[in-house]
Amino acid sequence: MSYEEVKHLLQMINIDLSEQYARSLFKKCDRSADGRLDHVEIEEFCRELLRRPELDSVFRSYSSNGCVMTTKELRDFLGDQGEDASLDHAQSLILTYELNTWAHKHQCMTQNGFTMYMLSQENDVLNPTHSEVYQDMTQPLSHYYISSSHNTYLTKDQVTSASSTEPYIRALNQGCRCVELDCWDGDRGEPVIYHGHTLTSKVPFKEVIETIDQYAFKASPYPLILSLENHCSVEQQAVMAQHLRTILREKLLSKPLSSQPLKHLPSPEELKGRILVKGKKESAQLEKMDSCSCSSSSSEDESEGGSRPKSKKDPGKPVQSSKLSPELSALVVYCRSVPFHGFDHASKKPPSEMSSFSENDALKQIKDSGKLFVRHNSKYLSRIYPSGQRLQSSNYDPQEMWNCGCQIVALNYQTPGEQMDLNQGRFLTNGGSGYVLKPSFLRCANSDFNPENTGGGPGHIPTMLSIRVISAQQLPKLNTDKSNSIVDPQVWVEIHGVGIDNTRDKTHRIDNNGFNPQWDCTLSFQLQVPELALVRFVVEDHDHTAKNDFVGQFTLPFTSLRTGYRHVHLLKADGSSLSPATLFIHITVSRRGVPIKSVSRRMM
Repeated sequence: MSYEEVKHLLQMINIDLSEQYARSLFKKCDRSADGRLDHVEIEEFCRELLRRPELDSVFRSYSSNGCVMTTKELRDFLGDQGEDASLDHAQSLILTYELNTWAHKHQCMTQNGFTMYMLSQENDVLNPTHSEVYQDMTQPLSHYYISSSHNTYLTKDQVTSASSTEPYIRALNQGCRCVELDCWDGDRGEPVIYHGHTLTSKVPFKEVIETIDQYAFKASPYPLILSLENHCSVEQQAVMAQHLRTILREKLLSKPLSSQPLKHLPSPEELKGRILVKGKKESAQLEKMDSCSCSSSSSEDESEGGSRPKSKKDPGKPVQSSKLSPELSALVVYCRSVPFHGFDHASKKPPSEMSSFSENDALKQIKDSGKLFVRHNSKYLSRIYPSGQRLQSSNYDPQEMWNCGCQIVALNYQTPGEQMDLNQGRFLTNGGSGYVLKPSFLRCANSDFNPENTGGGPGHIPTMLSIRVISAQQLPKLNTDKSNSIVDPQVWVEIHGVGIDNTRDKTHRIDNNGFNPQWDCTLSFQLQVPELALVRFVVEDHDHTAKNDFVGQFTLPFTSLRTGYRHVHLLKADGSSLSPATLFIHITVSRRGVPIKSVSRRMM
């Protein structure tokens, strides 16, 4: 390859070296001095190009001779990282990541072996123990955040897009544990699912249930909730019940686990492998009570979590409650949908009853009665759904709902963006099971935690988080049509939590370098309620004349962060891997000036 060919190749892979450095490196590797690099010389050029001086610096700071790290020196490094600092662990890392035979024999690690270890998932910013189910799964369902989807059947917007079984497959494979089914009367007596009174296409109810049966527990063994928005006639409701029973068979929970009076909801562990139906349930006593207050209750769309604009009621006509099929009603066991008439009224109900809130209603409850909402959510399930005005299937900020303990915070999974990044980050831990145990101050029936309070109290543990953004590796080209279009990256670090903790800060930009930009920039954040905080890393391509372009991101709970030198493996906008793109960072956490080497052990 000639120099011009090498330079063209570098531009293609998003590297824009200075002319002086590129020519000096080419000349250094051109051993034959013929103005071209043969295959051996190209290998040397690539090795020099791939050198990580920032990693070499870390290596040399622990290596006494600058060439290899002894087992004891590697152990010291692991101790400073807040990890298992035993000689056995250090030796196991050498055996796993060191490829040099001599180093193996003498139980030491070379720079190459150290680089391989530092880039591995074993050194990821996410605590590896949180990649498995590590939380107590024997508490009531109301004590967990539950990964939840809204309008699961839609592929795009709420007006004209297609309804399909594919979105159910994608959501379930992502660990979603509550999916929504908008059910309407279909032709030939078969109910269908679609966004009613719109141009969205229809998918047979039976096909959706068959898909759910196949994929329900591939990603998680814990209970799946089917949130029914029921608009069907009594006859087609009976068909729905028949399909649920015959297709889901023993997976379908059709009766309580115990004959004893229900004091609290069963646990995810007790409900493993079971599918629960959420919907309205006929009961002589409860039906009478509801009918007395029907004039002030929500419409069916609202109470069931629909996202359509509110319907105007004719004041001259009485409000009629929809009739339910006994067969379908019998399948509602632990998730009976009821209108919300205030916290005093709700506190007298059994824990198997739950209410749905629009995002605006939920925000009003948080602002006006935050502490009461927290206490309510310690016993009862609450489902939050997007406003009916979100016709393009955009999403609200789920963090505000999680802050007060709402469990079923339903988002449009088909719409990528910051809100879905937060959702993916929230449920990244506990093995991706779709169930994450809420902090203790959100599980207590007499909790004094107020999500709007900024002056201390339960959950307030002032904590300093410092993140040194050192470098990035192999960021992708955004405009592949232009060979000379190199990204100008900058990094944002965002904190999403209670109001007082919400903040963001950024590094400076690096011009024309997406391959190995280096910032060495420290960003510090003061957290008041760290157990609720999510940390989001965002890489953007800086643009002087327009909005910065998104390159990649990664979001995780603060309680799952690992301190020390870590790599952040970036994700695309749709949540899939952006490999091999990474950030190299160093994290320190302290409380009142005392360093904390392991975030998760102290916080959970």
